[in-house]
Amino acid sequence: MSTEVKERYSDADLAEFKSLIQAKISKAQEQLELYRSAYMNDGNNGTDDTSPTFKAFEEGSETMSKEANSQLAIRQEKFIRDLRNALVRIESKTFGICRVTGKLIAKERLKLVPHATLSIEAKNLQR
Repeated sequence: MSTEVKERYSDADLAEFKSLIQAKISKAQEQLELYRSAYMNDGNNGTDDTSPTFKAFEEGSETMSKEANSQLAIRQEKFIRDLRNALVRIESKTFGICRVTGKLIAKERLKLVPHATLSIEAKNLQR
């Protein structure tokens, strides 16, 4: 009976990915706060004394802007959650292993998309 030894990234590689991911989480949280503050902003841009027509355009624009910021905030929250999950995989030393093929995900891909759980090969199979 042979035991399959899974290839994995070295502890040094994992430490490098960990610091990269922590930096991305920090940046993403700053961005999320900007989206949230833009969403929570009352939007009063000093248009009280302008014509009613402009006021109607302003309110419509404000609603669209709040919806857009809300969607951006939701996406940013998911991104942060995915990055945190990647940190968990680093701790369990399963980071960078494709969940479909079981092979290592290319280092270049992980540097660009550190929360990736699929290799390019597996991603292409999904199409």
